[in-house]
Amino acid sequence: MNARRREDLPGSVLGWVLERSHDASARQVPALIDQAAQRLGLAGTRLYVADVQQVRLLALPQLAAPRPGPAEATEADREAEALDIDGSLAGLAYRSQRTQLSRDRTTAWLPMIDGVERIGVMKASGAALDEGDLEVCRALAALATLMVVSKSAHNDPLVVRSRSRPMTLQAELVWGFLPPRTIGTSQATSTAVLEPAYDIGGDAFDHNFSDDLLHLTLLDAMGHDLASGGASAAGLAACRSTRRSGGTLTEIAVTIERTLQQWIPDRLMTGILANLDTGHGDFTWVNCGHPAPLLIRNGHVLPGALERPAQLPLGLGFHAQEPPRQDRARLQPGDRVLLYSDGVIEARSAAGELFGENRLADTVIRSMASGATAPEALRRLVLDLLTHQGQRLHDDATIVLSEWHPTT
Repeated sequence: MNARRREDLPGSVLGWVLERSHDASARQVPALIDQAAQRLGLAGTRLYVADVQQVRLLALPQLAAPRPGPAEATEADREAEALDIDGSLAGLAYRSQRTQLSRDRTTAWLPMIDGVERIGVMKASGAALDEGDLEVCRALAALATLMVVSKSAHNDPLVVRSRSRPMTLQAELVWGFLPPRTIGTSQATSTAVLEPAYDIGGDAFDHNFSDDLLHLTLLDAMGHDLASGGASAAGLAACRSTRRSGGTLTEIAVTIERTLQQWIPDRLMTGILANLDTGHGDFTWVNCGHPAPLLIRNGHVLPGALERPAQLPLGLGFHAQEPPRQDRARLQPGDRVLLYSDGVIEARSAAGELFGENRLADTVIRSMASGATAPEALRRLVLDLLTHQGQRLHDDATIVLSEWHPTT
């Protein structure tokens, strides 16, 4: 790496970026990162974010560096390219979550990861990039990720750029309540996918860490309209309110039941509420009329491991009088629990063939056996599901995959 002035040393440049990031608009972030890269001796950078369905990587517009007055985009920026996640070196960096180098080492593709959530990739260009250059690039990609994520919450250009078409009203409502697709610690990881991304109706998921507990929720409200989305959103709000007040899984179910009765009385909802003790592996759950979770151990599904006597769905009013039963099981290190909605296994091909529970589990197991991460395994699963049903799902399909991988 070439000698640099003191003000162009990595620490100084990264501090310079942070200082200017506070009042930079979302559209100025790519140019700010690019300017920092040039100060660090690189030729330049480009930021790409994954679209909602994780099919393409979409380049963020590269405006002029932040300066007083409005910034202008070039014609090339307005026609920012899109890269196929399954057919490009950039996509390989995203799928594998590892830096990828071109053969001549003049271009590096670096994954942009927020915690364990995949956001996109950063393209970095330079002359014969060495390990020192790549170390600087990784730090710059991490900083770019933090800036993109923090500004996405209140800057629509970053949100809109990750979409290929408008969302329905109910989809916009549900996505506004959903957490990141992937969360994790050294003890456990949880990842989720939801389709059809732009037209979801009644499905919703939640996952959250609290001390040594990983909480999981999967809800499936009847119907595929705004009221269905509203029921799911209200269910998530009831879940979080009760959970954050110290409520148990049973109390969460009762709160959802009463919320539906009071505000959306004509909607039924199935759901699973679960907690995983990440210190000891105790898995507890409440199943209200939902397909039973699957337990994957050593590359195989343990038949019936998490099946219990059926309980009624939410919305009938029964659980407000008779709280639902809470079940328990003990996991082993490395175990994975798969939650899914019925739209997954009931997806039909043109010939009428169901996708089925066996294909669901087999796809996930084969993907992870090949070295794919959990988020990548679910992404591949959704692609298979869409292919099976001719690229158009007739019901919401939601999958949550959680893994217990204790460090001790």
